[in-house]
Amino acid sequence: MPENDIALELARLHILQGADFVRQLKMLAQYNIFKVVENERDIFAAEGSHRDDFPLLLDAARKAVVHGNKVYILPNPKGIRTADFIFENRGVYKMYDLKTISGKTSLSNRLMESIGQTNRTLLNVRTQYDPRLMAKQIMKYFYDNPNALEVLIFKGRKMISVFRRWTDSPDFYVTFRRQYEK
Repeated sequence: MPENDIALELARLHILQGADFVRQLKMLAQYNIFKVVENERDIFAAEGSHRDDFPLLLDAARKAVVHGNKVYILPNPKGIRTADFIFENRGVYKMYDLKTISGKTSLSNRLMESIGQTNRTLLNVRTQYDPRLMAKQIMKYFYDNPNALEVLIFKGRKMISVFRRWTDSPDFYVTFRRQYEK
């Protein structure tokens, strides 16, 4: 499939919702432009997607596979804000924008960058980060982005999924910190 065709199909994701959105993700994952990444299991990349940030994408994809996902690394067509991944787990398809956290104060800015790309953000935390500050910034992200559904966090081998409704809980800070520090 030519790159402009996949770009059109990725652009459609910005106007689809619900079951139509999920059908589009499933259809995209079945395109023959995705090839198994050499020496990897359950990680597929679109032809020509090996860009400068590919090592960071591959690092996060490996962690997702450990947690039972098949991972499709999406191309980055010019002129379209797209996510980085489609995850498939037991027939459930979700799309994530990767934000690698390597600095002590980068989380808030990185979350805000993902607004408009997809409604799910994946944080690959590669540094020590204060869990209370992280919880506060995730809550602000949900407040600033009414379309956001989930922030998925990879910290080492751990995976924490934060949904909007959890951040509305009065004990969010305590339970988040407990999970993050576990």
